Amino acid sequence: MHTPTSSMSSATDNIDLESYGSTAGSTAGLTEFSWRDLTVTVKDMKTGEPLNILEGVTGGVRPGDMVALMGPSGSGKTTLLNVLAKRPAAAKATVSGDVLIDGQKFDSTTLRSVSTYVEQEDALIGSLTVRETIEFAAKLSPNGTGGSGRVGELIRAFGLEKQENAMIGTPVKKGISGGQKRRVSVASQLITRPKILFLDEPTSGLDSTAAYEVMSRVRNIAKAENIVVIASIHQPSTATFQLFSHLALLSRGRMVYYGPTTKVVPYFEGIGMPVPTMTNPAEFLLDSCNVDFNEGAKETLSRMIDSWNNSFEAKEIQRESAVSSRGKFQAPTKNTNGSNVKKTFVLLHRLFLKSYRDVLAYWIRVAMYMGLAILMGTVWLRLDSSQTNIQPFINAIFFSGAFMSFMAVAYIPAFLEDYSSYLKERANGLYGPTSFLISNFLIGIPFILLNTLIFALITVFLVNFRDDGQSFFKYVMWLFLDLLAAESLVVLISSVVPIFVAALAITAFTNGLWMSVGGFLVPEKVLNDFWYYTFYWINYQRYVFQGMMFSEFEGRTYDCDLIDGGGYQCMYPSALQGEGKIAGEAVLKSLGYAKKREGMWIGILIAIIVGLRLLAWVALKLKKH
Repeated sequence: MHTPTSSMSSATDNIDLESYGSTAGSTAGLTEFSWRDLTVTVKDMKTGEPLNILEGVTGGVRPGDMVALMGPSGSGKTTLLNVLAKRPAAAKATVSGDVLIDGQKFDSTTLRSVSTYVEQEDALIGSLTVRETIEFAAKLSPNGTGGSGRVGELIRAFGLEKQENAMIGTPVKKGISGGQKRRVSVASQLITRPKILFLDEPTSGLDSTAAYEVMSRVRNIAKAENIVVIASIHQPSTATFQLFSHLALLSRGRMVYYGPTTKVVPYFEGIGMPVPTMTNPAEFLLDSCNVDFNEGAKETLSRMIDSWNNSFEAKEIQRESAVSSRGKFQAPTKNTNGSNVKKTFVLLHRLFLKSYRDVLAYWIRVAMYMGLAILMGTVWLRLDSSQTNIQPFINAIFFSGAFMSFMAVAYIPAFLEDYSSYLKERANGLYGPTSFLISNFLIGIPFILLNTLIFALITVFLVNFRDDGQSFFKYVMWLFLDLLAAESLVVLISSVVPIFVAALAITAFTNGLWMSVGGFLVPEKVLNDFWYYTFYWINYQRYVFQGMMFSEFEGRTYDCDLIDGGGYQCMYPSALQGEGKIAGEAVLKSLGYAKKREGMWIGILIAIIVGLRLLAWVALKLKKH
């Protein structure tokens, strides 16, 4: 099925292939990657009838070749790429046909062991440097391959020597260019020496020069390491188009041409559609296949598809695809070096670097909680122990717990950035939800503790909460558990609905629900049965509020008002009324908090935190990838 590719060279190709290839991986066991009669069927939303978005597509490629999947929008090139990579083709799609390695069928696990997929969007961590990004990819690889030698190899091969210590870039700190980011994305995926490289729109968003630079370096490495490269690409320049050895041209899910790029111009000339001189062949071919804006072009497209189906080239590909299993390919044995524990520590290290460098994602949250503490402290400023301040003290306790929890929505952007990296890396078989969620949980603990300590130090002094050691550290403990539960809720919601606006709205609504049914705004005895028997008992804010109330009021006294005649008027009757005092326990009893169950409340909070994290794990585990 393989047709020899034409030799290509360029003045910009500055890689010494001989010296580079001396350290390259071999392709032992893979001599051909092919696909036969691939058809993808979905349900038509208008008619309800089956609709083929890809139909009867056949082709093949060998190591060192580069295939361009081209076609107008909606032609099926991304669908074909996903089917070849054994990824979901489309929602509720049915796939028929075969994808083969050396004539053998295989599963998605086997394919991931010999391939890698580069997404259209660069899911890079902006606070890491170029070298760190590639180094972490090496450490997370299933076989633990790479090392500094391989990292340096790829940095040189992709022309990133001058940028290797530069940051990728964040919204508040400019980093490398778009073309350089794309090169980093591809380089980090090549760290494992894959035998097959899938690229989804690798030149999207790049100018023609940057696009050529990216693809020329991919081509050089593909030739040096005998890698099969299959890329969906939209309207490449002439120079970029000529880098590909093969073209798969699609329109409306049907094959219009498959074969060497050097033969595409003669082929179209042979069917009566010559490419005009001084015209980019890729642009001409795409215009010829596009029927979206020209109803008359449907007849031309139908003739092109028929010409291909009846061509010698198509019949030769079909004949080659019918060859029985060659039995040469053997899947690599599973390496146990990449254990979950090891990968969790690698992810933890990466998150640690991100956490102290990324001002927007982490440190702005520290400033936000500090600002909230100052706001609260200056509103409830230096409350004394008179009985008129009992209700303000209660309100301050409710505010501190409720709004500390509410402001956890600021964690959504940081989590979604990590989630984006997780999706890409999980799809390539690097790690699963266990390592991701454990590392995410552990890295958050010191920042949550820092935020609660800062908040507590400011509010205890300004509001005049109890400042003895035991009361202070209990206050910190309750705030810590409160924020840990709130961020666990963020993780769950963002895992289920990983869209910023939607996750923000759902999290804010849920926190409003917790405030409403926590037993403070509406007492437990007044709360209707539905809310009482559902959300009241799983409301972590409720347990935090009760715990902080006991820490503040238990053992504390408040002064009653003097009245004419020498007596006292006390808002809360207690045994100390004759002394002109109100026992804090009387305040707790009036609110329905007669029994102190600190240990149980802490246990319930920990159970809620664990439960939320486990639900997030289930959500990620069940998601298709």
